[in-house]
Amino acid sequence: MGPNEITAILDRPHSRELLARDLTRLAYIAQDGTPRNVPIAFTWNGSEIVMCTAKNAPKLPALRRNPAVALTIDTEVHPPKILLIRGQAELDVVEGIPDEYLRMNGSYRMTPEQRVAWEAEVRSLYDGMVRIVVTPTWVKLIDFETTLPSAVEELVRQRAERRP
Repeated sequence: MGPNEITAILDRPHSRELLARDLTRLAYIAQDGTPRNVPIAFTWNGSEIVMCTAKNAPKLPALRRNPAVALTIDTEVHPPKILLIRGQAELDVVEGIPDEYLRMNGSYRMTPEQRVAWEAEVRSLYDGMVRIVVTPTWVKLIDFETTLPSAVEELVRQRAERRP
């Protein structure tokens, strides 16, 4: 999939709506060779998905060994909207707390006092974090209005061929 096609899909209104959400599911292959799929907060910076995690997170050795990942961002309403993204995870160890981590967790409902307490706790817990950065190399938007899962698209095509 070429960069222009990726950009065109990610610029669609439903994609932009999904990229503004708080949570994605990160799929990767664990150290033992089995698949993992974990929810993780993220932010979209216009060209990359950025997630942050503890420097001792079990996913990091696995991502260093095999950086291929898949992300799912979706809604909980009918019809669902689903954004599927594939790419390679790049790991960036940083001192302190990345601004993205504070931003991506800023959308949770907290009073100003809760926010101050949460941020103080985060700053006391982490001496640094790892930014997991994914540049999309493949994307698919499924909105059940203009796009469908590929298997359903095939069934629709087959049905149309059967009809006179």
